[in-house]
Amino acid sequence: MRTYRPFVGLRLLLVGLHLIYGALQVALLFRLGGAPWRQRLKRLWSRQLLALLGIRVAAGEGDLARVAEGLLVGNHISFVDIFVINALLPSAFVAKSEVARWPLIGWLSRHTDTVFIERGSRRAAHRTHRYMLAALGAGSRLVIFPEGTTTAGDKLLPFHAALFQSAIDAAVPVHALALSYHRADGARSEAPAYIDDIDLPRCLISVLQAGGLVARVTLAASFDPPQADRRHLAHRAHQAVAAALARL
Repeated sequence: MRTYRPFVGLRLLLVGLHLIYGALQVALLFRLGGAPWRQRLKRLWSRQLLALLGIRVAAGEGDLARVAEGLLVGNHISFVDIFVINALLPSAFVAKSEVARWPLIGWLSRHTDTVFIERGSRRAAHRTHRYMLAALGAGSRLVIFPEGTTTAGDKLLPFHAALFQSAIDAAVPVHALALSYHRADGARSEAPAYIDDIDLPRCLISVLQAGGLVARVTLAASFDPPQADRRHLAHRAHQAVAAALARL
């Protein structure tokens, strides 16, 4: 069932205001406390945003409570994935450098511990690796989407292994997460998919029109300590996520 268009417009306005509210929180409050304080702010703000979008978050299989630190890897469907994960496991994220230029969301990303991937040179890759190693070494939860792009949630692309190296070098656990979006009747929904030529406003409208979505996050597997070969580690994580998505 689709939401009546005037209400979609009103809720879209509320989402925009909430993004501004988030920017004010980051500017005025984010640096006042330590990591636990910032995690609480991230979790609360993300849950409020998802409520405005009409998305309920449900933890699937696996004990997410034991994911205290390490590298989190998962499939990637939408920019909404970030807020779904933050609602359960407030984390820092690795994102492509283009995200830093997005209106509001880019500013929020730059000021909330995001590590940006700079493509195009070996030096940039080494710099990204150093930033990730520092974050993981400080005990942070750091999230990557190793497919390198988004899908509609109907398939799982191969995982790029390079970004797994930071977990091996930092000797921290790797946790594989499976994300999926569902309608109220349990069927998989493609409404949040951020693919092809869709832009941010149209993706938001698609989510709002869908109404009553459920985002499920499953802990598919944990590797602690991580395997020493990053390609094998990426393959094992991919297998675990694929199996969890197939069960869903």
